[in-house]
Amino acid sequence: MSTEAFAAAEARDWAVPLALQHEMYDQALKLAKQKVRGGPNDPVYKKPFVDAAFSGSIYLWDTCFIATYAKFHPKELPIANALDNFYQRQDADGFICREYKADGTPYWPKSHPVSINPPLLAFAELELFGETGDLERLKTVYPKLVRFFDFLAANYRGEDHLYFSDSLGSGMDNIPRYPSGWRDDGHGIRFSNPLFYWVIYGDLDAKWNRQGRSVDMSAQMVLFANNLSEIAQHIGQNTDIQRLRISAKETSDAINAHCWNEDDGFYYDLGYGKHIPRRHIGMFWTLVAGVVPETRLAPLLAHLTDPNQFWRQVPVATLPADSPDFDPEGGYWHGSSWAPTTYMVIRGLETVGQHALAERLARQFYWCVAEVYKATGTFWENYAPDQVAPGNSSRRDFCGWTALVPITIWHDYIKG
Repeated sequence: MSTEAFAAAEARDWAVPLALQHEMYDQALKLAKQKVRGGPNDPVYKKPFVDAAFSGSIYLWDTCFIATYAKFHPKELPIANALDNFYQRQDADGFICREYKADGTPYWPKSHPVSINPPLLAFAELELFGETGDLERLKTVYPKLVRFFDFLAANYRGEDHLYFSDSLGSGMDNIPRYPSGWRDDGHGIRFSNPLFYWVIYGDLDAKWNRQGRSVDMSAQMVLFANNLSEIAQHIGQNTDIQRLRISAKETSDAINAHCWNEDDGFYYDLGYGKHIPRRHIGMFWTLVAGVVPETRLAPLLAHLTDPNQFWRQVPVATLPADSPDFDPEGGYWHGSSWAPTTYMVIRGLETVGQHALAERLARQFYWCVAEVYKATGTFWENYAPDQVAPGNSSRRDFCGWTALVPITIWHDYIKG
């Protein structure tokens, strides 16, 4: 897409016929209700809960994004029970695994950061609270959230106040984010199943992560601290607020001190203390976390809105189109547009006061999903960035987090 085409697209209203809006909403709700499982007859999960339905496992960041739309239908889509499934399995030290198997045991080893997903539980709880106003629930879950935050701070934060993470654990399974040509220095964290890692990462060893610093994980921890501060204010738990705010500021300052590249006008992950010059969607978590100083907002948004980078025909691409790893048909996280990350960018734009751009993105992405729905009769796990079509590695009937488009984005930007 050329710059001229982007400018022309800006003038569109991206209107979707009202009848199609309602059909999409009803179908998304129908599909999501089919994903409700658990209950008295389940040997482990004794209450019905709405699920991502990838497998018999439950998944943390999927569940947190499901909260953004299940909050509108809590009786039909029991999202509180889905979140409680994770709290009930929390270890005494605060650890919550990103995936638990059908038997309720963690799928991944606590000793490796592959076990940690983007920590969005407090975000999800505030989504529910915005609809229910249930202070008693916030009081109940708050101690569990604080223990999880403290576990992550103790185990994943470096002395520079930045956080490391795992490529697969970050949720963006195959996104390229390691330094080109890096060699293992022998001081990382070994993974118990090197064959699995070889399948996912090719010639990469599992020992990279401790030497890395992740902009997305660091920004997500800033967001986590800010969300916890908000919950603490709601429930009158004032003793934690100062330390949470200090933690958020320390990590926010560290992101800006160490990860910002002034020449490129972009944030980069770090490897061995140096910038890894690979751009990806994870850097835009800095928007919703409130990390970006006003003086850096324009250059960062220039990358976002550049049609030769992230703002493709179906925005927002997870890799920029000028990356050698970009796949115009998607390649899973090699360029596909995903509902959760595009929604994260929309929320981030609202956070930094870019309301018109947030609405533009919401309406364009909604229109693209509607066009694919018209052609296929369903919703997809992800969408191709360079054609209005499903991604070339994408599950159908995915509600799943994709339901946030026909439900949440509709509520917030389309219905009136």
